[in-house]
Amino acid sequence: MNIRTIDQLSLSGKRVLIRVDFNVPMDKSGNVTDDNRIRAVVPTVRYCIEHGAKVILVSHLGRPKGTVVPDKSVAPAAKRLSSLLNLEVGFAPSCTGEATEKAVAALKEGDVLLLENVRFHPEEEKNDDAFGAKLASYCDVYVNDAFATAHRAHASNVAITRHVKEKAAGFLLKKEIDYFEQALVSPDRPLAAVFGGAKISGKIEAIRSTLDRVDKVLIGGAMANTFVAAHGYETGKSLLETEMVETARDVSRIARERKLKLYLPVDFVVADRFDATAFTKVVGFKEIPANAMAVDIGPASCLLFREILADARTIVWNGPMGAFELPPFSAGTYNMCRILSESNALTIVGGGDTDTALHKTGLYSRMSYVSTGGGAFLELLEGKKLPGITALEC
Repeated sequence: MNIRTIDQLSLSGKRVLIRVDFNVPMDKSGNVTDDNRIRAVVPTVRYCIEHGAKVILVSHLGRPKGTVVPDKSVAPAAKRLSSLLNLEVGFAPSCTGEATEKAVAALKEGDVLLLENVRFHPEEEKNDDAFGAKLASYCDVYVNDAFATAHRAHASNVAITRHVKEKAAGFLLKKEIDYFEQALVSPDRPLAAVFGGAKISGKIEAIRSTLDRVDKVLIGGAMANTFVAAHGYETGKSLLETEMVETARDVSRIARERKLKLYLPVDFVVADRFDATAFTKVVGFKEIPANAMAVDIGPASCLLFREILADARTIVWNGPMGAFELPPFSAGTYNMCRILSESNALTIVGGGDTDTALHKTGLYSRMSYVSTGGGAFLELLEGKKLPGITALEC
């Protein structure tokens, strides 16, 4: 892709608007409880400060649906970023209006200003050109450093680019692109893809796309139930997408025809109900009781998956192996975290739930790279072009 990065631009004295992703969890008091996405853009923001730019940040938080929702304010993110930068970050109460224009005009070199939640404006999600032009009027340079929103064509990452002369990727966005290319464009092989999570429907295109690129595919999580059903076995009360059974059967057929190794769990932890106090036991994949549900991959599957991944040189993982939010059903996911942490492979992980599991095990830092974008990460796996990235092309 013909995209410039921020370090290829002259920034001194210029107003630089950066699309960031401060869509972070907060407690009831409005305190940021997980600042990883804020920390991720600090290198880009600090670079701009050190090179004499006047920095304007734009982000969304949640889904306020084009209306002002007080508890969706990004103001707490400004406070947290101030602490991380050791610099007072200004805050504008809106993305438009006289107060915002004055705040932008008052910026001095090295100053940072965060605008209020861009999704308080209905024009944002409509990719409204006039709204994009308004945002562009605040800056001389536009930088996108919000990979997690790059699969959305919104005003703050697409329409705005039509009204600025200079545009570039920030360091975080560039890192996401670089790691994706290392994983799926020119990987060290063997290349393995691990898919988990609840539903196959949300990841089927990614799975299909990777069949052309990888050497082995591992399926876990509740989506494995659909594959078990596709092979004609009982799934009991397990989460199952009956409308996707034929699709799972087709994926298995394609893998066989291409002599691609597709691995499913050989055993499951089953429970009589979805509850931390439920009775559980381990059964073979052909033996899920009619009155029970599969809630995690079993210990034999964990050993099998470890063996399968032992020789991998590149591993891409998206989605947990079970319902790890409940401790009795977390072993499979936590084992996968450990398998990747002990691997000599390039390990690239995507998806919010997988990210959470890595933090819970304390193994986040042991991954080669953890993507900041769940949906965007999946769409890249599907082979799609992301509008927020293509809009940066010169």
